[in-house]
Amino acid sequence: MAGKIDAKLKELGIDLKEPAAPVANYVGYVISGNLVFVSGQVTLEDGQLKYLGKVGADLSVEDGQKAARLCAINIVAQLKAACGGDLDRVKRIVRLGGFVNSTPDFTQQPEVVNGASDLMVEVFGDAGRHCRAAVSAGALPRNVAVEVDCIAEIG
Repeated sequence: MAGKIDAKLKELGIDLKEPAAPVANYVGYVISGNLVFVSGQVTLEDGQLKYLGKVGADLSVEDGQKAARLCAINIVAQLKAACGGDLDRVKRIVRLGGFVNSTPDFTQQPEVVNGASDLMVEVFGDAGRHCRAAVSAGALPRNVAVEVDCIAEIG
């Protein structure tokens, strides 16, 4: 039987894929005690990178929000793997770190990273409310627009 979070994902029309395998010498997540540290997730969908370029030049704030949302979906996929398939084990999203590939004069990083923050609250409810950082990056891997990492508490 699907759990509460799986049912919420279905209601939102989100179909989680297998989490992306690391492309270098790191792992997708590490569990330490009751915390899961999820490596930075990028805008990978169906094996293809989406939302490439700089927000504020190549992409709009709205595109950046969609990119951040996609990163958050990829975080949820990593959390599902970390929880042995049971997302109901996620007790709290503790922190998100959002990195926005943006022009030097762009200052709306918080609005962009809201795409990830909003997704976490949509999926996990109050347990999805978190602290976070939303910062500019001069460049991100493979020219993706956004990268987001996460710390979550599990039970």
